[in-house]
Amino acid sequence: MTQVVEADYLVVGAGAAGMAFTDALITNADVSVAVVDRRHSVGGHWLTAYPFVRLHQASAFYGVASTLLGAGRVQDDGPEAGLQERATAPEICAYYARVLTTRMLASGKVRFFPNCEYTGDRQFVSRVSGRRYEVEGRCRLVDAHYLSPHTPADTPPPFGVGEGGHVVAVNELINLGEAPSLYVVVGAGKTATDACIWLLSNGVDPDSICWVRPRDPWMLNRAVVQPDPAIFMGMAADIFAAAARASSADDLFLRLEADGVMIRIDRSVTPTMAKTPTLATWELDLLRSITNVVRLGHIRWVEPGRLLFDHGTIDLPPGALVVHCAASGLRRRPLVPIWRSDMITLQLIRAGFPCFAAALAGYVEATRDEDVEKNRLCPPSPYSNSARSWARMQLLGARAAMAFATEADIKAWADQVPLNPARIAADTVVTPGLTGALDRYRHNLTPGLVRLAQLAGEPATDRPPGTCA
Repeated sequence: MTQVVEADYLVVGAGAAGMAFTDALITNADVSVAVVDRRHSVGGHWLTAYPFVRLHQASAFYGVASTLLGAGRVQDDGPEAGLQERATAPEICAYYARVLTTRMLASGKVRFFPNCEYTGDRQFVSRVSGRRYEVEGRCRLVDAHYLSPHTPADTPPPFGVGEGGHVVAVNELINLGEAPSLYVVVGAGKTATDACIWLLSNGVDPDSICWVRPRDPWMLNRAVVQPDPAIFMGMAADIFAAAARASSADDLFLRLEADGVMIRIDRSVTPTMAKTPTLATWELDLLRSITNVVRLGHIRWVEPGRLLFDHGTIDLPPGALVVHCAASGLRRRPLVPIWRSDMITLQLIRAGFPCFAAALAGYVEATRDEDVEKNRLCPPSPYSNSARSWARMQLLGARAAMAFATEADIKAWADQVPLNPARIAADTVVTPGLTGALDRYRHNLTPGLVRLAQLAGEPATDRPPGTCA
């Protein structure tokens, strides 16, 4: 038997994007929503994240529009004194569970179906009971897992492991029975940096860590990505100013490094990876203490006593442990219109900040009738991977922000949503620092956009520049 579910929307995925979209939608429209997820609860990949992970950005930028994650507190002690708090994985999971119960289910507008696999054609099946469900054809389908990340917990290592090869996912670091002779951390993204920082913070000697970095990463200085309009708009102004003068995509990053916006671990190596998570300077200092860095390409094979790479091999001491941090993480999939006749596909809109993008899509869906108009206001932007694709992300994200900022109600909504990193709330105290940042931003926006288009290999646009919301 198939149970019929009545709903105006079927949201597939209860991670960050699905939750932010649903929250904004039900806040601004009288609709019914069925939310489906294959996991046992809401929160997406946070439910299986490695235990010591924290948000790499301020908590205020994450979650749903109606409910602040955390207290919006500036840390007054510790290595990040003066920076906004960052939630841990347990705090994020508890937050989403609370939002589901007290915000969504309590509204009477949302039904949640956990442990269910979406099978297509607005049908899904319980992975526990086997019961099948079908939502009436009039409902609108929302794909909230188009960009869901691949993590080490749910992705096997991208290399072969011979008999006796000792490989664990990063999640297993907390369960070790004894210290290995050498930790071999594989990967160069946020997961690998988190693993190295956790090991060093727990007393592991830097010489006991071998870091396999197929590519070196560019990262954003966390101090300039804060929920303070003067700080954030100052960083945006720096990006456009540097772009306007950059001779290449690599030169853009070097200029931003000189401005204190970008950081890299090894100043002697020009990074080729630019996913640009944020990193604090205290973390950078710890990472630079690891000097045993292997750059021989990707690992192809692990066996006792040896690692085989694209461009060579290295020997390992007995008892070495290989730590898998090499999942692809954020997915970089082709951009498609967010609104199509058959579904809504949630993607980034402003450069980065996926929770704000999903909430914005929910607000626009609730307040606009025509899909053509919705797509005009909210064109998608990509995740980045290289310096050139980062320039493209900034370009398309800025164009999108200029588009939705032309609508008075959207701008007013965006200015009161903490998820929006560039918001300037009505009660914001206008300081000389903020005035100066906005003046620099406006001055550099147009030449910066022109040059970003050239660096990214994108066509120029004659759309008049505006102020990002």
